[in-house]
Amino acid sequence: MKFCKRYEEYMQGQDHQKLPGVGFKKLKKILKKCRREEQQNHQFHSQNQSRDALHDSSTCPDHCSVCDGTFFPSLLNEMSAVVGSFNERAQKLLELHLASGVSKCFIWFKYKIQGNHVALIQEGKDLVSYALINAIAMRKILKKYDKVHYSNQSQVFKSQVQKMHIEILQSPWLCELMAFHINLRETKAKKRKGAAFFDGCSLVFDDDGKPSLSCELLDSVKIDIDLTCSICLDTVFDPVSLTCGHIFCYMCSCKAASVTIVDGLQAAESREKCALCREAGVYEGALHLEELNILLSRRCPEYWEERLQSERMERTKQAKEHWESQCRLFIGV
Repeated sequence: MKFCKRYEEYMQGQDHQKLPGVGFKKLKKILKKCRREEQQNHQFHSQNQSRDALHDSSTCPDHCSVCDGTFFPSLLNEMSAVVGSFNERAQKLLELHLASGVSKCFIWFKYKIQGNHVALIQEGKDLVSYALINAIAMRKILKKYDKVHYSNQSQVFKSQVQKMHIEILQSPWLCELMAFHINLRETKAKKRKGAAFFDGCSLVFDDDGKPSLSCELLDSVKIDIDLTCSICLDTVFDPVSLTCGHIFCYMCSCKAASVTIVDGLQAAESREKCALCREAGVYEGALHLEELNILLSRRCPEYWEERLQSERMERTKQAKEHWESQCRLFIGV
């Protein structure tokens, strides 16, 4: 079955949840229209023209009215809607899972969530599938664009999307959902037989003991998320995801942002850059990865205890220095 048909069938099955998607058919029609116009524009070229020259002459111009005016704006809006919906739903699901007591009842009432534990697990699985199949749809339609125009403009568009933080595979909520499923599979599978777990997500370690999150779903579509902090070069501890999508230890992020742990990443100035991609202004919206934190603490207990002890000392030191400086300011010394 062609992907376009498969994607349309998948999205039709999600109509009851009113999930946005990529207008695959509509975008393909735009490209077909552009191809017809190109063929008409170049039908008077010499039949003896070489193949390479033909490709040069039939390349879509830098400012194609069809593509610039319709294709890319439409795809951008659709990608933004997909990522926004995915992030919102994943956040609600994980807030409910991590909550307890009265706060859990409040969240159930706030989001009007109905169902049971098994239904929540299935919803998490559906969200992962939704993220992956839409990522595939975006990739395929951009590949189709380059094929029609003999260009690599899709790479420029992908870079733009990444800077705007609407690349769904870079969403920290996808990482959290993967950790969510592994946590539930390891802790509650025996207690809740018949729960809608799936084995697509796993925490794997390489030969050097470095961990990564791996997810294989939808006909061997696979994503891997490296869990090594690029600053300390060790397994991320108390992990945090910056708005650019890169994951670091919380303390390492504070050092890179030139703030103390007491002040937190929210106090970072907008000019501070990600230690990996050098993008500025990525600290204010940083997200603590609570599910990933739980997963790594369970799977790496000895390492976690060692880091916990060392960071506890550093946190105490920074807190002491902070309050001493505040006292000096208060008394005017």
